[in-house]
Amino acid sequence: MTVALDLAPATEAEVADILADCHARRTPLRILGGGTRVENRVPGETLTLSRLSGVVTYSPGEMTLIARPGTPLPEIEQMLEAEGQALAFEPPDMRGILGRNGTPTLGGTVAANASGPRRLLAGACRDHLLGVRFVDGRGRVLKNGGRVMKNVTGLDLSKLLAGSHGTLAVLTEVVLKTLPLLPARTTLAFPDVTEATALRIFTTALSTPYEVSGAAHVGGAAYLRIEGLDSQLAYRRDRLLALLAEHRPEVMDDAPWQAIRDAAHFAGTDPLWRILCKPTEAPGLCDGLRAMGGDCSLDWGGGLIWYRGPGNPRDLAAHATLVRRGGVSGPAFPPLAPAVARLQDGLRRSFDPAGILNPGLMDG
Repeated sequence: MTVALDLAPATEAEVADILADCHARRTPLRILGGGTRVENRVPGETLTLSRLSGVVTYSPGEMTLIARPGTPLPEIEQMLEAEGQALAFEPPDMRGILGRNGTPTLGGTVAANASGPRRLLAGACRDHLLGVRFVDGRGRVLKNGGRVMKNVTGLDLSKLLAGSHGTLAVLTEVVLKTLPLLPARTTLAFPDVTEATALRIFTTALSTPYEVSGAAHVGGAAYLRIEGLDSQLAYRRDRLLALLAEHRPEVMDDAPWQAIRDAAHFAGTDPLWRILCKPTEAPGLCDGLRAMGGDCSLDWGGGLIWYRGPGNPRDLAAHATLVRRGGVSGPAFPPLAPAVARLQDGLRRSFDPAGILNPGLMDG
């Protein structure tokens, strides 16, 4: 006789029981945090992690945070801000572009490797992940990494799970490195420039030692952000103004970085794509995408393109992910090269041999 299990577990042990039972019955599961990161339409019962919540340990002096995956991200950010710290990778809030009203969670942020404009300077979410506890597809409780950087040795599975979107394991605890909250910021704006000109601006600025923490092109304007102490900020701002004087920069103290982070300019219901590319390829790709009839914006110094509109960007770019379907059918994630697909299949067989965790979500 099969015992009915609560699919809203409040403990790691309950997660393990659920996964062991579903593994035995070959029952697929849709893994859900706050439901604010991707349009998860995989078949199966929904395993929600919202009750597996709370901060385990926060040590401001060691700049280390340990929390459960269902912990609301806004609570984490408020707690860190009260101590003058932050998540350096600036996780975006996708609710506006997906039309969701849930609450982003820490686990969903890690599972999606969600990273905002500061990725240029500080790296992605996975770069700040020190360790994890998780339950694999067999129901085994495992841990990897440590609570401080010097204790992170061996094969770093935490980096593998970040960005796997719950297809390899269910996170039950994450250990993140925090960083001081930068006290001051300013932005250089360059109105009425093309993507090609924006790329030249980005290339020049990012090749300097002035620690640019944001480089985006939205609505025909390019933006460069610098952050730090007041004395440092003034020096770096003035040096960049002189270096880029030919592009007539304007100084802004209240630039739209939250909107850029969240791609708020592309809110709506039309298909929305997220495209990763070499920055040098971005202007040409944007020309091709606009020829399809849509609009583009750039982030990460040109390494990230947001495209809203008709057509299939995969005809132009290999790494195009369909973030908001808007009536478009087919796989959300791009197809993988054969060698990468074989590696991915091998990892899934190792972590989840019955294929019960978000089956098909990341299949191209």
